[in-house]
Amino acid sequence: MQELNGTVYIVSDCHFGAPDVQASKDREALFCRFLDSIKPNADFLILLGDIFDYWFDYKEVVPKGYIRLLGKLAELSDVGVQILYFTGNHDMWIKDYFAQELNAKIYRKEQTFLINGKVCRMGHGDGVGPKDYGYKLIKAIYACPVNRFLYAQLHTWLSFKIARAVCKTSRGFNSEEEEVLKDESKEYIIQHARNVLKTEFIDYFIYGHRHLPLDYPLTGKTRYLNSGDWLRYFTYIQIKNTNFTLETFKVEN
Repeated sequence: MQELNGTVYIVSDCHFGAPDVQASKDREALFCRFLDSIKPNADFLILLGDIFDYWFDYKEVVPKGYIRLLGKLAELSDVGVQILYFTGNHDMWIKDYFAQELNAKIYRKEQTFLINGKVCRMGHGDGVGPKDYGYKLIKAIYACPVNRFLYAQLHTWLSFKIARAVCKTSRGFNSEEEEVLKDESKEYIIQHARNVLKTEFIDYFIYGHRHLPLDYPLTGKTRYLNSGDWLRYFTYIQIKNTNFTLETFKVEN
C-alpha cells in the first residue's frame, strides 16, 4: 500500500474543452488560479480523471489548447508537488505524455493508499459496482490496445471530431441524473464501497465521475467523498493531517 504523507488536494471532472472553446478557457483560467493558491502548501495533487473532455496520446502530436493548464501543472511538479493522475472515461487514452512531461504517476484502476495514516480507496469511479453492463462493455472496447492502435491511424481532424461528438452525447445523457443523490440502489459507487467493506476496512472512499460533490457516511467510521466537478460546482477535496474536507474554490475580489 502506497503511503502519502503531507497536504493533498484532489480534483476531478474538469472536462476542459467542453462545452465550447471560450467557456473552457474561462474555467481553465479559474482552475489555474486554484493551482496557484495551493502551490505554497501542496505536497500532492491528485487528478481523479476526466480533467479533459477528451485526450488522446499520440506519438508525436499534443492536442491543441490547455497550454496555461499544462504550464501550471509543470510549475507544481518543478517545485516538488507530486502529481498523481487517475484516468477517467473521457481521458482513458492517456499513455505516457504526463509521466514524461510532469513526472506524474498514472493509474488506470482504483488504488488503496495510506494517506496521513488513513486508509483510502480511490479511483475515478466509472464502471465500479454492479450492473451497468452496457457501459462496462463499451469501456472494454475503448480500452482494447488493438482498437486504440486502429483509432490512432485516423487523421487527427477526424478522430477529434468523432471523439467530441461522443463526449457531448455522454455528458448530455447524464447531466440531469448527476444533480441529485439517488437511492443507494441506484448509486453504483456507494454499492461498490459497501461491497468492499464486507472484506476490508477503509476510512475513506474517494471518487469522481459522479459530478455531484458528496461527503456521505457509509458507517460510523467510513465516509464516501466525491470531488464533484469544475463544470458547475468548482469543488475539490483537501486533506491536511487527518482532516478530509470537501471545499469550494471561491475567487476573492
